[in-house]
Amino acid sequence: MSDTRLQRQRFEKKYRISEDLALAVRPFIRSYLELDEHGGTGPNGSYPVHSLYFDSDQLATYWMTVNGAKNRFKLRLRFYNDQPDSPVFFEIKRRINKCILKRRGAVRKAGVPWILAGHLPTDDEMFFHEPEQLGAVMSFCELMQDLGARPKLHVTYLREAWIHPAHDRVRVTFDRDVRGERDTTTRFSTLTSHPVRPFGDEVILELKYTDRCPDWLREMVERFELIQCSAAKYCECIDALADRGDRFNASTHQLFNASPF
Repeated sequence: MSDTRLQRQRFEKKYRISEDLALAVRPFIRSYLELDEHGGTGPNGSYPVHSLYFDSDQLATYWMTVNGAKNRFKLRLRFYNDQPDSPVFFEIKRRINKCILKRRGAVRKAGVPWILAGHLPTDDEMFFHEPEQLGAVMSFCELMQDLGARPKLHVTYLREAWIHPAHDRVRVTFDRDVRGERDTTTRFSTLTSHPVRPFGDEVILELKYTDRCPDWLREMVERFELIQCSAAKYCECIDALADRGDRFNASTHQLFNASPF
């Protein structure tokens, strides 16, 4: 799953809604968009998404979000299954003021530990031989080293994604069953043993668009009385883990010890 149609620069609005409301909103969206070509065989045409988040031992990127820093970023390795020949995407997700910018590069799973250890990716380790993807991987590693970041948290959910058939300027997603648990390895396992579910049975609706918000999206928000809110999966999972007692320090939420790759 390369997701080459994902918007590189966009605006995002998030809403926490019930499953009943999600089912009511879907027919409206279907009038303008179609299911993502990666739609799977899961419920509602969804597919699983797995993200391994990297952070410093002081959880620097967590605190950037909690403190509302206008310019902030997250580092994560995204994968979609546990097949050894499927790619892992090195992702940098930045927020600059209200704009979201995302860079990512696909790497073969066997090459991930070598790259994280500080070695330049080889042609054989890159899944796609495009300069932009190589640049994304190298930028990820540079930020990781500057921050002293290590794997901290595995977040997974089921995504139902809708896109425009002709362009990538609008994308709407429903994320369900968001789960997170401590993971300081790069096993890329899709299994979770004792996760938290910070959103419970709520659905995370995300509206993503470039330039101006389409009129029909505005109409949808008004018609269904949607209330925009924060729904940062990484941060919410950390808070839920801390509430459960999985922490070292209550004031800093230092949940995880550093560990080698």
